[in-house]
Amino acid sequence: MTQSETKPPILVWFRQDLRLSDHPALEAAVHRGRPVVPLFLWSPEEESPWGPGAASRWWLHQSLKRLDAELRRHGSRLILRRGTAEETLLRLLKETGATTVVWNRRYEPGIIARDRRLKETLRGAGFEAESYNGSLLWEPWELRTKTGGPYQVFTAFWRECLSRDDPAAPLPAAEHLAGPTNWPASEPLAELRLEPRLDWAAGIRAAWQPGETGARERLDHFLDTAFADYDDGRNRPDQAGTSRLSPFLHFGEISPRQIWHALRARAGKEGWPATAWRGSQYLAEVGWREFAHHLLFHFPHTPAKPLRAEFERFPWHRDANALRSWQQGRTGFPIVDAGMRELWATGWMHNRVRMIVASFLVKDLMIPWQDGAAWFWDTLVDADLANNTLGWQWTAGCGADAAPFFRVFNPTGQGERFDPAGDYVRHWVPELARVPAKWIHRPAEAPAEVLAAAGVRLGNHYPEPMVSHAIARQVALDAWQRLKR
Repeated sequence: MTQSETKPPILVWFRQDLRLSDHPALEAAVHRGRPVVPLFLWSPEEESPWGPGAASRWWLHQSLKRLDAELRRHGSRLILRRGTAEETLLRLLKETGATTVVWNRRYEPGIIARDRRLKETLRGAGFEAESYNGSLLWEPWELRTKTGGPYQVFTAFWRECLSRDDPAAPLPAAEHLAGPTNWPASEPLAELRLEPRLDWAAGIRAAWQPGETGARERLDHFLDTAFADYDDGRNRPDQAGTSRLSPFLHFGEISPRQIWHALRARAGKEGWPATAWRGSQYLAEVGWREFAHHLLFHFPHTPAKPLRAEFERFPWHRDANALRSWQQGRTGFPIVDAGMRELWATGWMHNRVRMIVASFLVKDLMIPWQDGAAWFWDTLVDADLANNTLGWQWTAGCGADAAPFFRVFNPTGQGERFDPAGDYVRHWVPELARVPAKWIHRPAEAPAEVLAAAGVRLGNHYPEPMVSHAIARQVALDAWQRLKR
């Protein structure tokens, strides 16, 4: 028996940090030279109403499976438990003889409140409880405007971030993790019932490889193939021009520090000026993630209510049938339908298309942004409360640094600009596959003989447009003008 195994163990509570490298809480436990008990708690009730959606639960199952395999390669294992954090941690502390619990912080309002109470309870019972930053480049409370308030404009926020020194280099994974003499019991992963009973996840399985290894491979592939052309490629859903790292970031299978320093290292090898990568558009996208968490921390009401309070009076229109047509990709606007079908099939949607479909819902259909956010929450594998809230409030014009409400995306024009040959639409809306590029984004305007040659009968094979965009746009703008008055 080693000396470390005779000391009381430390519980390392894994949350949205399902990796071994650059894991500050795990590093703190290893540094103390004591046995480590890695733990994951499944307690979605404590996250209500923002417990993981169906697609996120599928991803979580795969990620936990891979994390356990990786831990076993390092001489350890993952303990799974269900129940409230307070009750479960106190029980495990008693079972293992551990005196300390460590974890990396999360920033959702309900989790912050729960963790604060939990620290008080554990410390009051004589245990150590410490948390660390394993998810962000900078803590939300570290960044303040000159007047001392939180940032609400991204450019000023990101300028402040870039004025600072580089974040610390990522921490390497420990080669070996000493475990306790007697391991506590673990729930079987299948008992958490994270995977769907009816297997609708075949498309998601084919599109993704969750886990820390998958994250590293995804980043390397992006840097090798798409980073150099990212400024243009990021807006093209018909091309593989984005990193697709968002679900890996949400589940903590890769950290933003690892991305930051990977960009820095790669830039040097390519012979770029030493700081050129800092001004890259891709790093700015990582910055938007930071900004989203900054806003959620300082404005915790925003997942349900607009940051700009006047939008609570906006005359949204609830229409279950219209919402369902949008959800199912049956709007009659090909770029919108392609995006919604990509989402259903793969659990992900290209960011440019996310803006298009969101604008269509809140401005063409006048349906509340909260309804769109709820659908994304359940169907996205990268569903993240901070990012989801920022994105929907940005589109609806009611959040920080939001697009003005009068900016209404024309779905036809957006499709023609960013999917010029129609390849993205053809892939996800196969009933339009034979429509020529000239008409594929406006099939309702195509000559009858063109549709006949393509085997398309509107209203049968593919729906007629559910609204006139020109009319819907004007209705939305009129409502906005009334709100201003």
